[in-house]
Amino acid sequence: MTRAADGAWTIARGDGPLVAVALHAGHELRAEVAALVAASAAERLREEDPATAAFGAACPTRVTVRRSRFEVDLNRPRERAVYGDASDTWGIEVWHALPLPGGVVGRSLGMYDAFYAEMAALLDAVVARDGGFVLLDLHSYNHRRGGPSAPPDDPLENPDINVGTGSLERERWAPVVDTFMDGMATSLGADVDVRENVKFRGGNLARWVHERYPTGCCLAIEFKKTYMDEWSGRVDDDAVRRISSAVGATLPALQAALDEVIGRESG
Repeated sequence: MTRAADGAWTIARGDGPLVAVALHAGHELRAEVAALVAASAAERLREEDPATAAFGAACPTRVTVRRSRFEVDLNRPRERAVYGDASDTWGIEVWHALPLPGGVVGRSLGMYDAFYAEMAALLDAVVARDGGFVLLDLHSYNHRRGGPSAPPDDPLENPDINVGTGSLERERWAPVVDTFMDGMATSLGADVDVRENVKFRGGNLARWVHERYPTGCCLAIEFKKTYMDEWSGRVDDDAVRRISSAVGATLPALQAALDEVIGRESG
């Protein structure tokens, strides 16, 4: 296990081409950012992705970001990675005052650059060893935005699991995408709604992977927050274990699907 010098993320390196990343799992803020933040801890937690690091626990290689997306959002383009006004943040007023001090923004963007540099080193090594990789980009999303007493948002537009594939070559990577989606539905039951590109199509990490790595496939996976109460922040540990087990059950078939794609193209 390695940790960023300032503790902003941890990386557990293992064998094989399967990597899990939890970009928005963190809640921490460095002191200078915390002093500027007007949003409450509960408001921030509602837009963060608690427990998503646990979903990828069975992956040999795991990256867990411990800093909040409200410090720097690693899944947005660099120019939008430090939030501005409430239009960037679902109506939440994040800061006591804008503009932010330039030094604070610069240090947050320095973390952004360091993260992507470390991801490049990690994935370069995986490609050199294994020829390619599947990266599970693990997130969660709210579906009760009307309030704690409001009915859930329309399930037709909010699947239990949304797999974002907007930036990958869908036909080429079909064995990987279909294997993951079918495996999750099989493991979690027929009543679990697993669909593609309904709510989200994937963010900056997925785009970066697909631009940089011809043999890298990133699935941007959003779990609807049925595994927790998005307003209180209370997590259902049993639901997290079920999701983690289901993700783990897909891994052997995902590696076989990756080998199929790479082998087909190199043969």
